[in-house]
Amino acid sequence: MDVIYGLIPLMILLGLFMVGLFIWTVRNGQYDDLDGDANRILMDDDDPLLPTKGKKQSGKEDVEKGEDARNWPDAD
Repeated sequence: MDVIYGLIPLMILLGLFMVGLFIWTVRNGQYDDLDGDANRILMDDDDPLLPTKGKKQSGKEDVEKGEDARNWPDAD
């Protein structure tokens, strides 16, 4: 029972710290752009999946010839 008397003030202090931390994150703009990072990860198509071996990056000519535009390692 004596432990409860020590844990209650400790939990109140921990709760006040967490509320203060939440207020600090809101004031510093941590929750302003929630969709930006998700879209940046999903829509990042700038880099090719695998490096090409002297071929053009677009791959339109390869698709027209019936070849796969991506340079898979086991396709050789």
